[in-house]
Amino acid sequence: MPASVILSNLSLSTPDGRSLLSDIDLTFAAERTGLVGRNGIGKTTLLASIAGDQLPQSGRVLINGSIGLLRQDVQLPAGATVADLFGVRPALELLRRAERGDASADDIASIDWTLEGRLETALAQLGFDPSSDTELSCLSGGQITRVRLAALVFAGPDFLLLDEPTNNLDRAGRQAVIDLLAAWRGGAIVVSHDRNLLDAMDAIVELTSLGARRYGGNWSRFREQKAVELAAVRHDLAHAERRLSEIDGKAQQAAERKARKDSGGRKKSARGDMPRILAGARKDRSEDSGGRNAQVAERQRAEALQAVDVARRRVEILQPLSVKLPATGLPAGREVVWLDGVSAGYRPEQPVLRDISFAVVGPERIALVGPNGSGKTTLLKLISGELRPLSGNVRVRPDFALFDQKVSLLDPALTILGNFQRLNPQAGANECHAALARFMFRADAALQIAGSLSGGQMFRAGLACVLGGASPPSLLILDEPTNHLDIESIEAVEAGLRAYDGALLVVSHDEAFLQAIGMTRRIDLAAKLRSTHGGIL
Repeated sequence: MPASVILSNLSLSTPDGRSLLSDIDLTFAAERTGLVGRNGIGKTTLLASIAGDQLPQSGRVLINGSIGLLRQDVQLPAGATVADLFGVRPALELLRRAERGDASADDIASIDWTLEGRLETALAQLGFDPSSDTELSCLSGGQITRVRLAALVFAGPDFLLLDEPTNNLDRAGRQAVIDLLAAWRGGAIVVSHDRNLLDAMDAIVELTSLGARRYGGNWSRFREQKAVELAAVRHDLAHAERRLSEIDGKAQQAAERKARKDSGGRKKSARGDMPRILAGARKDRSEDSGGRNAQVAERQRAEALQAVDVARRRVEILQPLSVKLPATGLPAGREVVWLDGVSAGYRPEQPVLRDISFAVVGPERIALVGPNGSGKTTLLKLISGELRPLSGNVRVRPDFALFDQKVSLLDPALTILGNFQRLNPQAGANECHAALARFMFRADAALQIAGSLSGGQMFRAGLACVLGGASPPSLLILDEPTNHLDIESIEAVEAGLRAYDGALLVVSHDEAFLQAIGMTRRIDLAAKLRSTHGGIL
């Protein structure tokens, strides 16, 4: 039987009982499927349910074939090696004993002589070839992700379940994952915010509060279909609102006609023009007719209200964020950042950066690029003042904001509204609420505690508090802003940054994100490290 994953009437909930997804019916065949949806909707929980790590609230998961799951939060003991992650340490030790001549005849009979070659091949597929004895504590986050992916492929499951496989990977690592999936002949279900990776998918399944829906084709095709869907939903909403207005108008006209008729009847009765028994009968018929008409009108209005509510919910799900921001007033020729002959690092004898010189002038949008370990985050710490240079000079305009991956500029104990007021003390109550609403924190949503927000909500809240004020800073410094964000949050961040007219200095491996926010220049730190002489970049 071909490999497949079938979800039948599946409902999922969080460990504390909060409902996530209800009555999901999906079939995953031997193809590459991207699983998308907003933070907290249940994507990771769905993968855990398919893998058997979490029981569904109700329904069934039927699996034909074997499953391999890439987790983002695997905890390994101290001293764990690459071989431990592959689960082959005992087999490798046996192989090495045999090579030394220390194995028994029974041991030799059970040895897999192809093991080392297959191990090297799996690692090479992900563009990384550490020794099997390499301790994982010596590897970067991106390198560990590559080893985990290689170990998963090495196991040869029928279905790959990948939860954010390109997190922490540089451009070469992301391309290695895309190439791996392009050559994969089994099934793959991929939770990702990496739009380049999602463009390599055969289908997209979107999870929303309305349920799950499958779209044929890759991410670009999915977005085209969603745009058509949004236009149709907006049309449905306009129609439903017109229908509700018509019903209310007819109800008002009917009430006015009845009031006039009742008034005329009362006048006739008062004049004695109509026998009392006939007047009473007419009154009873009028009341009966009026009651029936009122019931019909109320039923029609309830149906129209429901149609309006459904359409508005769908528009809210489909509608991307679009904001207008106050101008920073940054002139085109104003120097924002200036570095001259700067060396920096954490040990004087081993600088991470050597003889760096460049300037950011006016509303430039500069991307700092380069592989893991080339010094991008170190350079941002240098510019923000968190790290002092070992040599050289650094000059930065004082009105800047640094967005690290934890959005440390927000106080986690305060509400979003409280953080906005802290960062914009001159803003009035109405101005605070209006600014937060532009970033989709309306009414009670602005009262959420910052520390309770998801990664995507946290970053959007930070942008709202920094960019929503009357005088946004003239420089934004962003360190891997799309890590751990869902795609809707990334698009919300992109919308905010496109509307920003100050200078941007961004570290990101997300090429689609860099293109969407309109970077005007790139500084390749890897090329700088390869250079034997300093100079202006």
